[in-house]
Formats: sequence, structure tokens, C-alpha cells
Amino acid sequence: MSDNRPIGILDSGLGGLTVAREIFRLMPHEKIIYLGDNARAPYGHRSEDVIRKFGLQCAKHLIDQDIKMLIVACNTITSVALEQIEECVRDLPSIGVVLPGARAAVLRTAEKKIGVIGTKATIRTGAYTKAIQSIGGDIRVFERESPLFVPLVEEGLLDRDVTRSAAQHYLYELLDLGVDCMILGCSHYSLLMEVIQGTVGTRIQLLDSALWTAKEAQDILTALKILSVSKGDGKAESRFLFTDKIDQMERKVSQFFGSQLTSAEYVIIGDM
Repeated sequence: MSDNRPIGILDSGLGGLTVAREIFRLMPHEKIIYLGDNARAPYGHRSEDVIRKFGLQCAKHLIDQDIKMLIVACNTITSVALEQIEECVRDLPSIGVVLPGARAAVLRTAEKKIGVIGTKATIRTGAYTKAIQSIGGDIRVFERESPLFVPLVEEGLLDRDVTRSAAQHYLYELLDLGVDCMILGCSHYSLLMEVIQGTVGTRIQLLDSALWTAKEAQDILTALKILSVSKGDGKAESRFLFTDKIDQMERKVSQFFGSQLTSAEYVIIGDM
């Protein structure tokens, strides 16, 4: 049994492309439909009611595209609205990015002290603390809001003095607390891996939720026997949908994957 339908990936902007990249690396024949709600990004400073509304609108749009699985690649949406999205999805397999990252961290911390950085909304919910302590109750979790990282990534400022200064501001406190693992609790942060690792040093292991989410997606598709049997290039057959700045997004997607992909598509979501 197999299923050649695409995997749906939902994000508030560009950050979820890190999950898409890992999907293509692990499962090169799988195609995706990516939806980035960049017109309303960032989500991190919004109220939980608004995040749920936006997340559900985007999820419903992807479900209407006849996908075989939904990945909520945004930590903010996962932390606030995953339960409601899963109710909407019903029989469609779906995952968020919090639990896969939490599991990986629990397996890797020797000092039983884990740091988490994320958006205001993600940290406010305490989603990572709840997930980690549900797996390993004796682990201490230290969460830190890092709201400037998302706009820095969206503006392409990945290796600049301002980005390094922000990293020092956000991360030195976690170093003083003695964490030995740090979860990048926002899909955007994967693009700042080099700057963050340079700030915290090699003693601290960084855990990219994008990687572990893609691995979990692969495990689920394998268990359900719905991996694609197509021998084509999934990346070339994928679609990338955005709610604003199509020309700019098309350039960024092509730069991100190192090749010219299918043109980005403009979509209207909900009552925008």
C-alpha cells in the first residue's frame, strides 16, 4: 500500500521551510504543499484566540488540497492550537513540532537541565516544559522568550552583528543556569544554528525541532504504509503557497533549497 498525495506543511512564514528541507532529505520522493501565512506573521506576539483562529484557517486550507498528512511546523501554532487543529483534521495523521523536540532533548540531557528558546506565545504556554516533564518528570526546564530572532530571519539577517548581539542577550542567562541541551523552539531558529552555537559553545547540544519532526513524520508514514512509491523528485513537484509578497517568497524558497522550484502561489486565507 502507498499514497502519492502530498504532505501538508503549515507555518506562519518561512521557518517551516526547515521542516520541508528535512522531509526532502529523509524522503526525497515525497512532495509537499507548503503554506506560509506571511501576510499575518509573526504570530508570536498575538493572543491565543487569534493564533487558534489563524491556525485553523490555514489547516483547513491545506486539508482542502487533498493532503495525506498535516505537519504543523510552527512552534507557536503547535503550542497554542494543535489540539483544535487535530480535532479539525480528524482521520488525517497530524503532528506538531513540540513533542518530537521534547523527546529528543530528554534522551540527550545528562545534567537534566534543558533550555528552551521560542516566541512569546510558545514560552507563555509552557508547552515544552509540559511535554518534557510528561516524559521525564525529574528534568528541570528553563524557557526564554527570544522574539527578535523571527524578524531577523525573515529579513535575511542570519550572520550580522545585530543577530549575534540578540543571541548573547537571550542566551547568556541560560548558560548561567547550567543547561546542557537547548531546544530551538521555533522553526525559524534553525536558520540561526551557527550563530546560536557560536554563542553558547560546543558544550551545549542544540536540538533542532525541524529535524526531529521530519523523523517522526517518516516513522508515521512508514507505520501507516503510506509512503510515496513515486520515483520522481518530490522537491520539484511540490507547491509553495504564501499569503503575501509572492516574488520575494519565491526568491527565498529558491535560495533556501539551492534550486529553482515551482513558482510560489498567492492564496487568500480566511477573512484576511
